[in-house]
Amino acid sequence: VCCPDFPAVQEEAGAVLTEAELDQRVDILLAETDTLWILDLPPAVMSTEAEEAGRVQKRNKIYLEICNAKIGSENFEEKMVQTLSGATKTKDVQCEIINMAEKGMMVTFWDFDDSLNASETEPAETEEPEATAEESSKSPTAEEPIGLHDPCGFQLGISCDSTSSIIIPENAVPARSHVEQESHSEAILRSENLQQDLVVMERILMENIFQPKLAAYRQIPVLIEPPEVPSDSGTEEDSEEEYEEKKEDEKKQEASLRSAMLSHPTETPEEAAGPRLEQLWSYRCDLTRGHSVSSMAWNKMNPDLLAVGYREFVSQEQKKGLACCWSLKNPMWPERIFRCDRGVTAVDFSLASPHLLAVGMANGCIAIYDVRSRNDIALLDSSTSLNKHTGPVWQLKWVEQDRGAAGGDKKETLMCISGDGRVTEWFIQQRLDCSDLMKIKRTESGKKKLPGEKERKNEAPLSQQAAGMCFDFHPQDPDIYLAGTEEGHIYCCSRSGNKQMLGTYRGHKGPVHKVAWNPSSTDMFLSCSADWSTVLWRRDCHTPLLTFTSVTAFVHDIKWSLKSAFVFAAVNESRVEIWDLSVNIFHPVLSCAASPKGKLTSVLFAENTECLLVGDSCGDVGVWQLHDLAAPSTEVWLWHRARPALKHP
Repeated sequence: VCCPDFPAVQEEAGAVLTEAELDQRVDILLAETDTLWILDLPPAVMSTEAEEAGRVQKRNKIYLEICNAKIGSENFEEKMVQTLSGATKTKDVQCEIINMAEKGMMVTFWDFDDSLNASETEPAETEEPEATAEESSKSPTAEEPIGLHDPCGFQLGISCDSTSSIIIPENAVPARSHVEQESHSEAILRSENLQQDLVVMERILMENIFQPKLAAYRQIPVLIEPPEVPSDSGTEEDSEEEYEEKKEDEKKQEASLRSAMLSHPTETPEEAAGPRLEQLWSYRCDLTRGHSVSSMAWNKMNPDLLAVGYREFVSQEQKKGLACCWSLKNPMWPERIFRCDRGVTAVDFSLASPHLLAVGMANGCIAIYDVRSRNDIALLDSSTSLNKHTGPVWQLKWVEQDRGAAGGDKKETLMCISGDGRVTEWFIQQRLDCSDLMKIKRTESGKKKLPGEKERKNEAPLSQQAAGMCFDFHPQDPDIYLAGTEEGHIYCCSRSGNKQMLGTYRGHKGPVHKVAWNPSSTDMFLSCSADWSTVLWRRDCHTPLLTFTSVTAFVHDIKWSLKSAFVFAAVNESRVEIWDLSVNIFHPVLSCAASPKGKLTSVLFAENTECLLVGDSCGDVGVWQLHDLAAPSTEVWLWHRARPALKHP
């Protein structure tokens, strides 16, 4: 209540008004005070009848036009944003000026440990530190440090003044030498955690780099990056470059088609552009450079793990070899590297224990490695065995003993064939030891004697044993196996019974490099030799059924396709050939120079995809994808397909 024109009268406490004063007229004036705005929130909704309604509607219309223009435009990006517009508030605080300073020093855990040990063992040289310690324990002041104990036992000094530091006696911190720093850095680099993290990072990078190739290998769709939108200034230039690139690609396709038609003039363009090979990548690194790929084998449980054996022969001297385990996760460096004293000639994974890798060497030794361990020391080695081979172990294989037994009762044995003419069975116990399964003996040449020619008793071969080169066990009956020899003969043998030799197949004029049973038609098998030929045999026929010869070069390796009983691959010194007996028995359906630098040595089909692996003498294992290779049905036996061409006059 405000009464500006009426003087304020202070009445004494307890005064009583008279009747005249009570009857007196008093004027009271009421006035409005100034409005104090404590909180002002502008309204979000406005009436259409307000004065500013037209201006607000115009702004809303402009805002809707801007929002519609953003739809489909690349110059805008929609994001969630929350803006808090708090009320401004003025606050006055009075305090003294705070002076700040930054100080620091490098201290490691070793310095803490050294300072703690030094403070406990070395006595104080003067009494001043003890006195200061007593004073600090009695009454800490504002400038004295407060001790904060670390859980590890280290005491950190935290000062309450303007500076903060770590209290360490000066005589307790020794100066670290350059040698200690280097050893510390080496310890960090050699730590297992760091190495594991680097392996994971390396695999991620490799998968990003090889993503299109790995997708093509696994036959899954390839992730294609979205094309970048070119700028207005470079649109015409980019379109011209793309047009030129398309022209060059068309010219290359025409040239390749012409070369294919010239090599096979009777084929139509559709036939010439039929089966083909496309290289995806190569397993190679600096360690394998200069070595020759001798053998390859897939892991029985992990189809992405490949074992490759390498050997090197320079000036007739046997040098050290390698056995590497490659993975699809890193095609540029092997997962495991096992260094051997001599060249590796054969490798194979175990089925009962997939982590065991058997390795045969050129000096006749056999080693078994555990691929789970990064240590390259062999678990078992036959170097100390009295019955070890005296010639190169050309091939070895894990063979199941009882296929009809239960899963836990299955047992495996390691079989080997060597250049000393022995087929051995190895027993894996505390050490490696073997027994001879068969000794391959030389046979007579089989030439007919001329009339009047007498038998020469004095002539005898230098060695009564023939060098074994290769073998393969029957896919259904592991007691039956084939053995190829250096003299060109193939023996059908048995592991059980008194009669070990079941038959002899004569047809090659040079050393037999490989024999392979057909996995679908188990009565048929292939053999390749240094006489430039690949021969198809039938088990009950001791003469060749078909002989395949395309080039004048040694045939080093053959493999049947796992998806068709009519398709097999063969590698000679210069080319890899794919034969399809359901299409043509005179010429391969595909012939490609897979290694322009070196000679081809081995071949292997991928198990779960349409790919082929080819090894050469330069240490490279190329992964090739097969395109447009028709796979016929395997229900018709190969014998019935080949019978029309086997009629004798």
